[in-house]
Amino acid sequence: MPVNFKVVSPVDGSVFIERPEATPAQIARALDVAQSAVRGWAAASIDDRIQVVSKAMEWMVGHRDEIARSITMCMGRPIRWTGGEVDGMVDRAKYMMNIAGSSLADIDPGPKRGFRRFVRREPIGVVLVLSPWNYPYLTAVNAVVPALLAGNSVLLKHSDQTPLAAEHFRDAFGEAGLPAGVFQILHMNHDATHQVLGDDCIDHVCFTGSVAGGIAVNQALAARTGRKRFINSGLELGGNDPAYVRTDADIEHAAINIVEGVVFNSGQSCCGIERIYVHDSVYDRFIDAAIAAVDTWKLGDPREETTTLGPVVRQRNADAIRRHVTEAIEAGARPLIDTAAWLQDRADSPYLAPQLLANVDHSMAIMQDETFGPCAGIMRVHSDEEAVDLMNDSAFGLTASVWTADEAAAIAIGTQLETGTVFQNRCDYLDPSLAWTGVKHSGRGTTLSSIGFEHLTRPKSFHLRTKVSS
Repeated sequence: MPVNFKVVSPVDGSVFIERPEATPAQIARALDVAQSAVRGWAAASIDDRIQVVSKAMEWMVGHRDEIARSITMCMGRPIRWTGGEVDGMVDRAKYMMNIAGSSLADIDPGPKRGFRRFVRREPIGVVLVLSPWNYPYLTAVNAVVPALLAGNSVLLKHSDQTPLAAEHFRDAFGEAGLPAGVFQILHMNHDATHQVLGDDCIDHVCFTGSVAGGIAVNQALAARTGRKRFINSGLELGGNDPAYVRTDADIEHAAINIVEGVVFNSGQSCCGIERIYVHDSVYDRFIDAAIAAVDTWKLGDPREETTTLGPVVRQRNADAIRRHVTEAIEAGARPLIDTAAWLQDRADSPYLAPQLLANVDHSMAIMQDETFGPCAGIMRVHSDEEAVDLMNDSAFGLTASVWTADEAAAIAIGTQLETGTVFQNRCDYLDPSLAWTGVKHSGRGTTLSSIGFEHLTRPKSFHLRTKVSS
């Protein structure tokens, strides 16, 4: 008998949906089918692959409202915003479709008399995609669409908080006419996932999630040394992303956008802002503007169109966020937001008010660990050099933002930062034309851009002597 798991909605604590976990027999069959399907899909032209992916995205657009409601109920983001995730997913897919032909084309090193030489990118095989709940469609599309465009078959295991995302991908590709077995989903627990990671059918793993989850994936793959081959993985992990407000910044613009980077999606973003460094000369102005910006957000029932801030995904997540804030305050931090004014903020619920903390330092967990909630610490700095040192004083390195009118200064500072992406005057954003990557505990590998196809293919060199003398 299959074991069922329940999705408890953070919106009202009710069981929103219930699904059966895949049985060992179903998992084994899915692996066999995925491996068998690779050859036929790899032989399809890139144009044919693009056509199927395009039709799948059309299906997603046609079901935008249904998908938006499911995101809200499964993880709590306000309905005001969730349709935008579908739009962003489709935009990323379209960009990857537009560059697939050029990115996957043969590489010609140039002429050599009597020879033809080129490097061909071939599909790597069966790609296992492990996706999280916080942006269930945006994170999945980063790996699923490039993997399919490159000619691989894909197995998608989604978070048990957002299984409907996997099912929507399955339905979309089914309606688009993707050949059977090229894309499949598996609802699995951690033990079953660990077993699949060790299976010889898997040729590559794309994981998005926590550092602990990334370590578990890495260890499972390392244990395959006695198997038929080594495989690689792309790991997009946590963040504790900093923002630096220089003395020449547009303070109102910076405050509004940095606060959005802290608060949007209840702070549940790997590239959300968790640390803010402000030059002494504009510190007080920024504090006032940031408090005013926080006051524009409305915490409440995410099913209501007027709500801009919903609950975090689970009670235990809310407890961990509150613990970081409380520990910082006990260590001397000063809260800038009066949470008593936020009537929906209750300690026994996943609804919690945003918080900004002054008088913080790097001895506090809120400035060192990934809090993953709508809160951030703010520190005063006296120079670019001090800001760079503090921004780099982290185990993470996903994104960093510099708020300044001086582009040259932004580039000079960005060059010194240990991070995957440098922003000027924006944050918490992913451009599909740029490589999405991290350093340190933020992971390894790259998704999106032309570089995103590289780990989903293997190069094969052709060295052909076209003229043979007798």
